[in-house]
Amino acid sequence: MKIVVNADEHETRIALLEKDAVTEFYIERHTELGIAGNIYKGRVIKVLPGMQAAFVDVGLDKAGFLYVADVDVEEVHDGYESLFPPEAEEDVPIERALAVEAHERAMPSYPPIEDLLQEGQDLLVQATKDPIGSKGARLTTFITLPGRHLVFMPHSTNIGVSRRIEDEAERERLRDLVEALRRPDEGYIVRTVGAGLDPAAFRADMIFLKKLWGIIKERFKAAQAPSLIHHDLSLLLRITRDLFTDEVDSLIIDSPEEYHDAVEFVRTFLPHLESRLSLYEGAEPVFDHYGIEMEVSRALGRRVWLKSGGYIVIDHTEALVVIDINTGKFVGKRNPEETILKTNLEAVKEIAYQLRLRNIGGIIIIDFIDMEQEESRQRVLAALEQALKADRSRTHIMGMSELGLVQMTRKRTRESLAHTLCEPCSYCEGKGLIKSANTVCYEIFRGIDRLAAQPFSGRKLIVTAHPKVAELLFNEEADSIEHLEKTLGKRIVIQVDSSVHQEQFDLVTD
Repeated sequence: MKIVVNADEHETRIALLEKDAVTEFYIERHTELGIAGNIYKGRVIKVLPGMQAAFVDVGLDKAGFLYVADVDVEEVHDGYESLFPPEAEEDVPIERALAVEAHERAMPSYPPIEDLLQEGQDLLVQATKDPIGSKGARLTTFITLPGRHLVFMPHSTNIGVSRRIEDEAERERLRDLVEALRRPDEGYIVRTVGAGLDPAAFRADMIFLKKLWGIIKERFKAAQAPSLIHHDLSLLLRITRDLFTDEVDSLIIDSPEEYHDAVEFVRTFLPHLESRLSLYEGAEPVFDHYGIEMEVSRALGRRVWLKSGGYIVIDHTEALVVIDINTGKFVGKRNPEETILKTNLEAVKEIAYQLRLRNIGGIIIIDFIDMEQEESRQRVLAALEQALKADRSRTHIMGMSELGLVQMTRKRTRESLAHTLCEPCSYCEGKGLIKSANTVCYEIFRGIDRLAAQPFSGRKLIVTAHPKVAELLFNEEADSIEHLEKTLGKRIVIQVDSSVHQEQFDLVTD
């Protein structure tokens, strides 16, 4: 397993490779940083009794959404003096979800939200989901602070263990270990990477996380609402913290600056893995070298071909994602049921792969080719469940209908790959997607970098692009063009061509 990082002044892109195939892809643009994990001092601006929710201003363009199940009843009901008791001292997607679930199990019914919150009230809240589409960020008052091995829950007394640690004896050992180390008023969740570790690793995490919590409390008292209290780590450091484990053979980074940050982080928290960290210095772009660029481009397509000649079609709607399976060119031999079963089983592996790669979440409907035999249906369902076990996001399959439809859900914590890299297509009135002008801009920069790696004649480089892309190059990215001109030692001329498709561009030397 490898983690490959491509970072520049515009964006950081990270790919997780398993058996040389891209299975997960992450992107963070420096002008559009995600907020999940950030902690804010927010102010309630509207309470909605009919929805049992509230809108909270945390200083973003859109107000955050706080559901009653995400309100720590004891804290908000007693006032925020209880947040700072006199005696007090100093996956995270999956684990954060576990923390919220633990609170919900402990308190299955809630007082009306109008009895808990009032307009103008200040709250310490954490973003659990980035704004998606027209929706604001999802917020919670159940703060969780992820460390390398533990997640600290200041407002809980529960001890949890990641679901990915399946051995019951190990789960019990970890619970007992954390119980012996913690204070009675502290809650923790053991992360997946905590399996097999000794007390020293957990003790170090506890010291660090409690100090961080003390800093957050002091900032809350001093800050005016709305304001950011604590910023989560950068994408690279979050991935290093969460995914850089003993199972990863190498973490490859092509940016000296980001590599330096990663080295400092790894030396502090993961010294035994430092030898697996490397700076990529090849002439070929790192994503080209590992075949990642092509895989990402394929992941934006609507149709995915199977090796047998069949294919799957992935369509995004407003409320759900529909995946259709077709036999295509595959006609089998004699038995139609056998042909259909083989196509469905092959599609299962590709669907599980595409869900992870494209980060598709929410409600998903899979239209398998209809099978007459119940045994065939059960085999397909079992294969789907098995294929989804490698997925870090929580999934739930609800069986197969008589029409061969499978309803399932996949936890959505961030935008899908298509929504991150693309925008509604102006050519087809929003019925499809094309790459955004920003994405094409950065592809142009990478194309220029490739040219810079090999000597070429001519005094200037002519870039022909769609007007929307050219406008970005002339204005917002003017400094980047100037920087590239200095690097190349040649002039870069931008030519506007309205007949060029927004995704297309041309680089010519003159």
